[in-house]
Amino acid sequence: MGGFDTEITLIGPWREPRQMLADQEYDGHASVHDEAVADKLGLAGAPIEGPTHFSQFDPLATAVWGDAWFEYGCISSHFENMVVEGDEVRATMVHSGGESARIVAHKKDGTNVLTGTVTLGPDHAETELDRRLAGARDPGDLHIIDQLMIGARSRAVRATMTWSESNGNLYPFSLEDKIGSITETSPWYVPGADDSTPWGGAIVPIEMVSVLAAKCPRPGEVRGPAVGLFMDLEIRMLEGPVMVGQEYELVNEIVAVGQTRRVEHYWTRTTITDPTDGRTVCEVLLNQGVFKASFAGYPG
Repeated sequence: MGGFDTEITLIGPWREPRQMLADQEYDGHASVHDEAVADKLGLAGAPIEGPTHFSQFDPLATAVWGDAWFEYGCISSHFENMVVEGDEVRATMVHSGGESARIVAHKKDGTNVLTGTVTLGPDHAETELDRRLAGARDPGDLHIIDQLMIGARSRAVRATMTWSESNGNLYPFSLEDKIGSITETSPWYVPGADDSTPWGGAIVPIEMVSVLAAKCPRPGEVRGPAVGLFMDLEIRMLEGPVMVGQEYELVNEIVAVGQTRRVEHYWTRTTITDPTDGRTVCEVLLNQGVFKASFAGYPG
């Protein structure tokens, strides 16, 4: 499916990602993307949502693998440091041949924003989150996510990424709003703007696939109120892309739980299927942390 035979480094331009979650709300309270909440947690500012940075890798991956990136590509990322609006970010991809490459996004002061892998399927090489998930250990006593059971699955739900509808309190913006602010745009993202897409219609940007996945309920309760954040995210295309305006079936499964000094965290895998023919279009693997300091009465 393409690629280069020798190691190459692809470097994108500096971009200033936009904050689009300042008004995010879940479980009846504001999120870490709110300035006041971020300040209370001792953060330097309200972080921009991690998947926003994924779009900066699309031009690099398509330079190596072409349109197949949107059909079989996988971006697998560990978020290292937050970005606030006004920060400039650059994406770098190091491809040593074959269908796998290392990626990093960093700020102008050299601070890493994220590290990870990009791979091309349908038979994906080991990804960054394959490796991290394989290292999951017994978390010990949990107090916020103790009701989440590994292997629990949600009910199947139907969901669609439309062009103009808001995506609810969790993502209070539409796809149209996102395309107006996205760091790397394409006519393929806009319904009717380009009838020559290889897939017969507009496609959902890879960074927005996690927004579609979030329309599926979590199979279990997280105690609260408590404030969360994304720690790791992988979006894996199996028979993509995801199409604008098409209905999909979603199922969410708890695959691991854990904790660090500051957070308890849980891994979910959301499977996105085409209900017309049963094809698994893509999978979204997400590791979400919940700040211990945001939960009233946390032991210790």
